[in-house]
Amino acid sequence: MDDRKNSIGLLELTSIAKGIECTDLMLKAADVEILMSRTICSGKYLVLVRGDVAACISSVRAGAEAGAECVADSVTIPNLHEQVFPAISQAQAVGDVAALGVIEGFNVSTLIEAADAAVKSAEVSLVEIRLAMALGGKAFAVVTGSVAAVNAAVETGRDVLKEKGLLANFSIIPAPRKELVKELLEGRL
Repeated sequence: MDDRKNSIGLLELTSIAKGIECTDLMLKAADVEILMSRTICSGKYLVLVRGDVAACISSVRAGAEAGAECVADSVTIPNLHEQVFPAISQAQAVGDVAALGVIEGFNVSTLIEAADAAVKSAEVSLVEIRLAMALGGKAFAVVTGSVAAVNAAVETGRDVLKEKGLLANFSIIPAPRKELVKELLEGRL
C-alpha cells in the first residue's frame, strides 16, 4: 500500500442490507482499500476503507448518499499514524510489557481518532484497536510502553474522547501480569 494512503473513511449504518450495498458503492467511487465491512453490535453495519484523503472523502460521500436515512455516522480521518492500520486488523504481538493502557469509547470513529492521537503523543506501541464487535457498539484501544509513556498516551486519547462526550473509561496498568496480556490478545494474533 502506498505510504500516502494513510487516511481512513468510515461509514456506520443502521441497516445491514444497505451497508453491504454502500460498501460496493464506496469501493467503486474511489481508489480505496477495504479494511472492514461487517455487521457490528446493535444490528448495525460498519464499513472502513483506506486511501489518500481525497479518495476517502469521495468514497464516504458516495456511501453516505446511497445510505441516506440509514447512516448513523460517517467520517474521514486523515494522516493516521502507521501503527493504527495493523492494530485495527489484528492484535500485534508484544514481548515484556512495562505498562498497559486501555482507552474505551462509545463509538468507533472517535475511538480511532483517540488511538491515533495517543500513539502520536508518546513512545508507545498500539497493540490493538477493537471495534464494536461483541462490545455493544463500543470500541477500545490497547497501548504498551513505559509507565510514563502509557500514562501520556492514555491521557491524550482519553481527552479526545472526553471532549466529544464519548469516553466510556480508561485504565493504566503498570507491570501487568503476563497471563493478562496473553488473555487479552489470545485469539486475535
